[in-house]
Amino acid sequence: MKEKEFNIQEVKAFYDSIGWQMTEDGVYQNARYEDLRPVSREYIHKCHLRVNRFLSHKGSYLLDAGSGPIQYPEYVTYSEGYTYRVCLDLSLVALLDARKRIGDHGLFVVADVAHMPFAADVMDDAVSLHTFHHLPLDGTKSAYREVFRILKPNAHAVVVNGWNYSPFMNRMDWLIRLGEKLSRKMNQPDEKEAQASNALKHVPAKPAGTFVKKFDAKVFKREILPGYVMQIRVWRSVSVRFLRAVIRPGWGGKLLLRILYGLEEVFPRYFGEQGQYPLIIMNKEEG
Repeated sequence: MKEKEFNIQEVKAFYDSIGWQMTEDGVYQNARYEDLRPVSREYIHKCHLRVNRFLSHKGSYLLDAGSGPIQYPEYVTYSEGYTYRVCLDLSLVALLDARKRIGDHGLFVVADVAHMPFAADVMDDAVSLHTFHHLPLDGTKSAYREVFRILKPNAHAVVVNGWNYSPFMNRMDWLIRLGEKLSRKMNQPDEKEAQASNALKHVPAKPAGTFVKKFDAKVFKREILPGYVMQIRVWRSVSVRFLRAVIRPGWGGKLLLRILYGLEEVFPRYFGEQGQYPLIIMNKEEG
């Protein structure tokens, strides 16, 4: 199957017309690619908050590159301590919703993360979540260069993305398939659980109609890492498919996720490189 070619206008159109539209359940269409069930909520919440550890939470400007509508409450906390959150996104629809959430705390810019309209050395810190994988490799390289350029000396950028291949998830494939098989054999989930996961059913592997280009840790180290001061740490080690298949109410799901979170805390570099979703921490050293 031929890989979809990158077209920035198609990405913009997808998120304006589909990705950032609300469903009848009150969540964004894009939320279909996340696990919002109660059984996973505590784990997801704590993973979202990991970003805060690497931000200074002081200064004038936090750049949110590819901000979207700032759709989760935890995302709002990233800009605490900064005078302004500079939200940059291709989607005007997303930015209008972001303005509803943070009001005068936000500055809103329609632009491409690979070509940012800012002077050098102006941002006190930066975040970007699940954005750079919508660019081809050259665009991803450009986005990292742009983030580095606009950071002040001694500032940090925190980038969350997914690997296209996770050795850890590959080793867990048997468990995922077993969980899916058992789920099919068991009764349907109760009404509350069904309502909570209604927006998550029949989800394709990646959003239809938009460009996605992920790569693994080896490619990242070879193509992106050289030339920067960066660390790879864990944001979340397991995929949405793993969560939906293995983490079930009545199967000790919450306990399993607490154990997993504890392991991620002890071995953040291992799970960052081997797991599904890394945190990339960039430091712009002075001089």
